[in-house]
This record gives sequence, C-alpha cells and structure tokens, in this order.
Amino acid sequence: MFNKFKKQSTGGSTYDYLVVGLGNPGAKYETTRHNAGFLCIENIEDKLGFKVKKLKFHALIGDTKIGNRKILFMKPQTMMNNSGIAVSECAAFYKIPKENIIVIFDDISLEPGKLRIKRKGSAGGHNGIKSIIAHLGGEDFPRIKLGVGKKPHPDYDLADWVLSNFPKKDIPLMRDAMDNALSALELMIQGDTEGAMSKYNS
Repeated sequence: MFNKFKKQSTGGSTYDYLVVGLGNPGAKYETTRHNAGFLCIENIEDKLGFKVKKLKFHALIGDTKIGNRKILFMKPQTMMNNSGIAVSECAAFYKIPKENIIVIFDDISLEPGKLRIKRKGSAGGHNGIKSIIAHLGGEDFPRIKLGVGKKPHPDYDLADWVLSNFPKKDIPLMRDAMDNALSALELMIQGDTEGAMSKYNS
C-alpha cells in the first residue's frame, strides 16, 4: 500500500542510529493499524532508495545515509509483543546507545495523520514498546508515534481494532503522516529533536 544493504568497513560503532518500525510479519497484517511502523519504514525505503530486506537479529534490516549519518533501519520479525528481542540484539551488536534508537509505531490516542515525537517515556499500553523497554532496560529512547485513530466505542476489542485495516479515507492522511515522519526523523538524526517536536507534534 505504501511502497543495498552494504557492508561498512569503518571502525567503532558501525551505525550512528537504529530506526525501528514496529509491526507484525505476515501478509494478513500488512495494512493494519498496528503495522503503521512497518508501513512508515517502507515509505522511507521508497523515498530514500534503499531496501530493508536482509534477515538478521530476528528482523529485516537495511541501511542508508541521511546527511552524514549512517542509519540502520529495522522491521522486527518476532511479532509485535517480542519486538525488544530484535532491537536489543542489534543495539548490543553495533553498540548503539538507547538515545540513538528511534522507534516508529502506531498510537490509538492520535487521530489518523497526526504525529507525536517524544524523547522517552513509558509504554503507554503498547506491547511492542513494553517489550523494547524490558529488553533495553530503560525508557530513554526517542519515539515517533503515528496516529491511527481511537476505537469507535469503549467496549470495542482493542486487538480487533489495531489489527483491522485502514479505511480508504484514512490512507491519504497516513501517507502524509509518514512523509512528515521522515522529515521529523531527518531533524532528529541531525540533533534537532526539539525542532522536530515543535514542527510536527500534534
């Protein structure tokens, strides 16, 4: 719907940042609300001209440069609730500190098309974030939240809601949000998280 891994030979930590999009692997989940993170990574692939397709660390990974920064992108393949396994293994291997791990994921408290960028925080009921916090041993990693809309009524089952597909009317809004997420990411990677929050937070 929203559509070169190259070896590095430099010393020290190979990558400056790890950018993780959250979702569930498998065709039946591809265009669901819970896969907003995966869809955002795929949009970034299209915009920047690289692929996230190498299987490593229980995840699909791929890299590119943004400005003068080397960035590794990841889509964990562990199912959402175990996302932290992939993130922690990769971060440990490449010695990437928590503050340089940026996680992109769905947020039901925001309307479709809205973004919220945070430097750190609790899981807020999101099981993927809960797993990452548990495996990294802390909450001090930045996030880009993509609004997917709230449940239509309070007794609607949460799992049914986040595992349902985006309606057609929301797709243009989500495209815009994912383009904005890339612009925000570019600012964050250059050290201007405040600027990203000021410009894009809803």
